Formats: sequence, C-alpha cells, structure tokens
Amino acid sequence: MDYKDTLFLPQTNFPMRGDLPKKEPEIFKIWFENNSFYEMMKISREDAKESFFIHDGPPYANGHIHIGHALNKILKDIIIKIHYFSGKKVRFVPGWDCHGLPIEQQVESDLKGKKEEISKIEFRELCRNHALKFVEIQKKEFENLGIIADWDNPYLTMKFSFEADIFKLLSEIAKKGLLIQRSKPVFWSWAAKSALAEAEVEYKDKEDYSLYVKFKLDKTSCEKLGVSEAYAVIWTTTPWTLPANQAISLKPNEEYVLTKENLIFAKPLLKNLVEKGLSSGEILKEFSSNELENLFAINPLNDRKSRLILGDHVLMDGGTGLVHTAPGHGEDDYYVCLKYGIDVIMPVDESGLYDESIKNKKLFRDDKVDEFIGLHIFKANEKIIEILGDTVLDVSKFTHSYPHCWRTHKPVIYRATKQWFISMDEKVLNNKSLREVALDELEKVSFYPENAIKRLKTMIENRPDWCISRQRTWGVPIAFFINKKTKEPLIDEVIFKNVYDAFKSIGADAWLEVDIKDFFLETSYNPDEYEKVEDILDVWFDSGSTWSSVLLSKNYDAGSYPSDMYLEGSDQHRGWFQSSLLLSCAINNKAPFKSILTHGFSVDKDGNKMSKSKGNVINPSDVASKYGVEILRLWVALSDYTSDLRISDDILKQISEQYRRIRNTIRFLLANISDLKEIDNSNFTQLDRWILNKATICFKEVKLNFDSYEFAKGFSLLLNFLIVELSGIYLDVCKDRLYCDSLNSFRRVSAQSVMAIILKSLLALLAPFLTYTIYEALSFAPKVIKSEIADIFHLLYKPLEFSKEIDFTFALKAREKFLELIDNLKKDKILKSTLELVLETSSKEILENKELVDLFLVSDIKELDENSKNLAEFEIDGEKFKITTSNEFKCSRCWRFKSKSEDELCTRCKEVINA
Repeated sequence: MDYKDTLFLPQTNFPMRGDLPKKEPEIFKIWFENNSFYEMMKISREDAKESFFIHDGPPYANGHIHIGHALNKILKDIIIKIHYFSGKKVRFVPGWDCHGLPIEQQVESDLKGKKEEISKIEFRELCRNHALKFVEIQKKEFENLGIIADWDNPYLTMKFSFEADIFKLLSEIAKKGLLIQRSKPVFWSWAAKSALAEAEVEYKDKEDYSLYVKFKLDKTSCEKLGVSEAYAVIWTTTPWTLPANQAISLKPNEEYVLTKENLIFAKPLLKNLVEKGLSSGEILKEFSSNELENLFAINPLNDRKSRLILGDHVLMDGGTGLVHTAPGHGEDDYYVCLKYGIDVIMPVDESGLYDESIKNKKLFRDDKVDEFIGLHIFKANEKIIEILGDTVLDVSKFTHSYPHCWRTHKPVIYRATKQWFISMDEKVLNNKSLREVALDELEKVSFYPENAIKRLKTMIENRPDWCISRQRTWGVPIAFFINKKTKEPLIDEVIFKNVYDAFKSIGADAWLEVDIKDFFLETSYNPDEYEKVEDILDVWFDSGSTWSSVLLSKNYDAGSYPSDMYLEGSDQHRGWFQSSLLLSCAINNKAPFKSILTHGFSVDKDGNKMSKSKGNVINPSDVASKYGVEILRLWVALSDYTSDLRISDDILKQISEQYRRIRNTIRFLLANISDLKEIDNSNFTQLDRWILNKATICFKEVKLNFDSYEFAKGFSLLLNFLIVELSGIYLDVCKDRLYCDSLNSFRRVSAQSVMAIILKSLLALLAPFLTYTIYEALSFAPKVIKSEIADIFHLLYKPLEFSKEIDFTFALKAREKFLELIDNLKKDKILKSTLELVLETSSKEILENKELVDLFLVSDIKELDENSKNLAEFEIDGEKFKITTSNEFKCSRCWRFKSKSEDELCTRCKEVINA
C-alpha cells in the first residue's frame, strides 16, 4: 500500500525559482502605482519616537546611470529600510545636480559650433531641457531598480526656488565677510576655459621636460658677493612659464655654494648635481642664502631682472635649491612674491595661448615675440628651450603625476585671474575662521568607516581658499554688482532681496533678462555706477547648499537639519561632503550631517576601473535583466562596500547561489507551516529550544551588524546560521515529525511554531536587502504569519527572546563523527539510509534524551552492547559509540526500522492512520 497521501508533506505556492528578471518589474510597477513611498514614509511610522533621515547627494543629470549610481542608491535604500523596519520614521527625497560644465559641453557639442548664433538665454534653456531629459531618464532607471523614494517631488538645483535659495546663501556669506575677490593663481582648465576648484582636479601621468637653466647675476649682485661672475641655476618642469618669471626663491638660512663653473647651488644638493654632470663639485665659495636676498639675476629668455628672494616652500629633496618663481603660475610663487611686493604677470589667455602682453611687457626678445603670440603654451616648450641656447645646462623628459581637469581630462595650468573666493582663514565666525569651525564640527560627526575622518580632516586642514567663480554660462550667476570705479562689490540687503525675488519668480535667467535698474528699486544707489558680475557659481556651491534648500525649506518633506546621514562615494571627501560642510559651517556654525558613510567604486573582477574602451563596463540594467535586481542588491550587501567592489558575471553567479540558498530556506519554512493555525510556544522540545536560542543569538548579532552598517559581516553570520544550524541540522532532523507525526501532535506543532517564529524575524531582517523577495514570500505566507502584517511595508522587526541555552555540544560532536563514518559506508555501498541503523552508546547524556534519535536520523538509540556486531565504531570525549543495523522491519510509511513485521506499520504510524 502507498502511504504517501497520509504524510503531511510541505505545501506552498512560493516558487523555488525566483524568475526575478521577469517578475520584479511587475511588482515594482505596483509599488510605484500604489505609491508605496507614501505608505512607507508617511503612514506606518508617524507615531514613531525615533526617526532617521538620509539627505541624498545629487547625481549629475547627464547620461544614463551606471553601476556606481546603482551601488549608491541601493545602499541608501537598504539603510533607510533598516531603520524603517526597525520602527523608525524615515524620509528620503532624491535630487539632481543640474548645472555645470558637462551639460554645457554636451549642449555645445549638439549645437555643432553654432553656439554663438543663439542668445545666452536660449543656450541656458537648451541646457535646462537637457538636464530635465536626463532627470526623467535616470528617475525611471532608479525606479526600475525598485528604489523607494519620493520620486514625485525630487529636488532639482535648477528649480527657480532652488536657484533663489543658492543665491540667498551666497549673499549671506558675502554679508558675513567671507567672500573675497582677488587676482590669484588658481587651477585653470584651458580646455574648458574656466577656473577649477580643487575637487574638480584629478591626477594622471604626464610627460614633461626636466630643465636646468642658468640665470646670470647682474654686475651689482656679483660685486656684492665679491665674485666676478656667477649664475643662479634653476630647475623647472614647465619651460612655458619662464617668460613670466619674476624671481628665484631660495631656502632661508640654508648654505649655498659657488662652484668652479661659477654656478650657484644649495650645498645639500651639490652631490646630486655632480652626479648629473652639472658640476665637478669643486667649491669656490660658500655663503648663506640670506646674503643673496634681494640680489638680481637676468632671465636669459628676455633679459628681464629676476629678484633672488627667500621662501619656506623651497625644499632640499630635489632640483638645485633655487626655484624659478612666476607668481601668476603657482600658489607658492604667488604668496612668496606677495610678501616681497612683486607684481603678478599673466601672459596666458583663457584658452592657454600666449596673449599680446608678452609683447607689451617684453617677455620675449623683439625678434622672437611674434611667433609666440597666439601659440598654445604646451607647444612653446621646445621653442623656448631652443632660444635659451647654452644657458640650458641639462634637458630631458620624465613622466610624473600632474593635475588634469576631471571633466575634459586635459592637463590644467595655474593661471592668475580675477576670481571670487570663500576665505578659509578670515576670523569672522565668532572670532573663528571657517577652517577652524569646520574642523571642530568634524569631531562631532560619526564616520563609517571610522578612519574616513582622517581624509576629510586632512583636506580641510590643507585646502586653500575656495574658488567659487566659473567663466561659463550654465549655472547660478554670482549675482553681485561691482562699482565701475572702485571695483568693489555692492553689499546691500535690499538689492540682495530684489535679486532673490527675481530668481524665485523667473529663475536665475533673471540676471540676464532683468534690467539693472529694476534690481536697484527702493535703494539710493545709482545703477549707472554699477555693472553686473558675469561669472557663475562653482557647481559644488550648488550641491553644497542643498541642506538649506531641501532640509530647511518647506518645499520638501525631507526630514530635519542636520541630516542623520550623508552617504556617497569616497571621492566626495573632496567634493560634496566638503562643500556641504563649509557652507553649513559658514552660515550656521555647524555641520549639516550627523554621520558620513562612504563607499568605494565598482571595479571589474581584476580590480580595474570600468571603462568602455576596456570593454569591462557592467550596466545595472543588464544585471537586472539577466539576474534580477535582488542579485544586485545582495551583491552590495555581501561586499565590503568601504573599499572598491568587484563585479563580474562569475561574481554575480556566486551571489545568485547565495540568493538561492536564502530563498530555498524561506520556501521550506513557508511550506512546512502552511497548516499551522496558531503559534504555540508552551511546549517546545529541547531541539526546538536549542535552535531558538541559536537564532536569538545569531539574529541579535546580525541586527547589531546591520544597524552599524556592517552588512557583509552580518550576512556572513546569517548565512552560516541558515546553512549550518537551521537547514543543515534543525530543518533536516524535523522532517520526520513534520511529515509523519499526527497533524496536531505537540512535536509537530512545536516544530512548526519554531519555524514560524524564526521566519517572521528572518523576513524582517532580510526585508531591507531583499525587499522584493520578502514581498513575494509574504504574498504566499499563511495567516499565522500575515495576521499581523498587511504587507511588507507594515513589517516590523522584533528581536527574538529565547535566551535559555540548551547545550548540545557533545551530541553535535558525536553527530559530526557519525555522519563522517556514514559517508564512507554509503560510498562503499554497505548502507543506503541511516534509518536502517541503531546507534549504540555509553553516553548517558544521549541515552536519556530520546529526541536525539532525530539528531542522528537513526531508527533507535540504545545502550552500548559490547557483543553486538557493528558497521563502525568511534569514541568522543571518552564515550563509545557503535553503528549497528536494526533488527526490526522498515515501516512502509515513515521508513524507520521500527515495525514488528515486514508488512506492518510502526506504532506511531498506526496511530496516525487510525486516528
């Protein structure tokens, strides 16, 4: 007789295969059509005592999202949900950075050289439309990843009210005395024709000249030194800056020498220069650098005088100890020349070409100057070296790390221009500088990982004044008026308000559209005496001000200020984290964030940066269509996101296997509690208590890791528990009582109750990470699970509280050795099933606990019989074990060898059948 129909086998419609790429989009569509964001953010947790808000760092509205965008938004989604499913009120308003150079360049490219044929207003409108187009594209791409957020009301930095708020912040900084305008060398992108902030500079290898040039000291200087002839030898890697040379810097209080060749070097570097063949090393005279101060050498390129000065920036780690100094082309050069009152010369225009000033200021000799006018500086090096002739002592080429524009990827230069700066060291904030306030505030911020504070702190300690002006078209104007005579900016509250109101009404285009007289209404100033500033704001100022426009305005339901967390890639230490911190400290003397979490970059399986040219780019949409979004989310959770995250097909296949294990565990639990009417926790067996205790300990540790954002560590613990203890032991040994005991037997109900208890906590633990899967599982869950949960967005994590430990250490050691021997017996085809066996032992601990029959999956456990025949034997901690075959018959229903005759059921199965 076939007794299969009498068994209580698992039943669930929750499929084994997720079929994620097909089914996820259908569920995501339901979420967004039903406004799950509103459900999650507004309804369930309104009465919550605690809250958690992430302020979204705006991605750039240009191009499609890449795997880095997916990583970032998934991390934010996970963290928001961790707090949400823990019972907190949460908010998450996404946003976009909409101004700036990349959009402007793309629109210029689309115009195909016809930019000059349209007005600035028309050009800005094209930029606005381009940004809006990609906001919608990226928004849809993020929704396709199942990211829950307020997509109906995102913030855009190009909204009129936003542009007005950005200007308002700028005007507040001006009123505080933090804004300064000066001509100073800054990073300049000749390719983009704009000044760059430090955050917009990246370093890549570049080949340059290594050039040693001798400048002859003039007659008066030689007489003062008591020599007939002497040459100051400089070393430079930028021959093109030599026309703008104004000085030669030496290290203060350092020993210098005059060699037999009449060359002047720093004494500590002489050995190196001898090795290079520049001198024999024979010294004619020694003197302190201080003796050379304010003497003059002659620039061999143009015969102009170059003053010898002292500067602490001169180092003894290379070169000659005499530094070519062009104050328009270097920050150190600028400051040391400022100290000596030396003029700044800037003969290079915005495109990196020598301008007419090289002729006016006689920076080249008359017979050579015309061929340099309009020449790009990087093409001038060879010509300059040729003109220098025998004053060049040595010339070679070398490769070194050099600053590049991170937008155009072209080398940048230092170029002195009139720019606007936010001062880092003016003590106008309650007698503190912006640098001091920012550093103080950083100490109050929590960092994930903890050591990330060092990087940001070092950057704030060492950064120069923030250059916030750009010479472009698409952005928020630096909407100030300059007095035509004094060149001083007009700081006036009424005018600032007039500008703000105009921006709020018609956007920043008002700066181009509205007549200057209209901005001067209700003031006593004469508008004819003023002109508009034409520069626009650095885009980092836009994004750095979002805490004000999003968190403090009433335009968004985004949470409170300061935000609980800013979360971005590690590159934002030099970008958004820094600009946000500086602006918030400048206005409110405090950081805009309570914590900062940084993640690494996505790289290929070999750790290489992804690029189209290498063919190693992995698009999030491709992962979603091949594997499913859940696999992408699990990849984020299982990776150490604090460093670079490797991703490839092979890695995603491994992640898919981990997902399969999690899904199958959930499916097994669902299937075996399908007929459970209510959870009964009054009569647990020892095995039940053991697994509940293990689950309590594990889940507590996992939750602590999740709450501290150590996801990979938490998942490692969780997967180990699911695979080894829950599935590998408990679920396996429970099958007999689940399938074969009577429907309502206490052992069966007890096991089902345990599974239901563990499942409820497991679903809530996993919901932040595998939201779709848990949503799906709940839709197939029995009432005993769903009775308290309307849907996933009403799920709430409650910690397990089963702390009474059951010590099965000895039994599990015995089980491990037992299964090892069983494997050998099966391989040798001596044995088909452990149910054929009886385990004999001398251990009273095991003999007195009949439950352990299930642990070993044998038909019986008996006292050790020294005379019985055995298939194998072993010893654990001094206790003996024998594996013997059962003398009874196989039960046709449960397959245990517990029947008295061949055709008879065992006692238990008889009772179940006859009930």
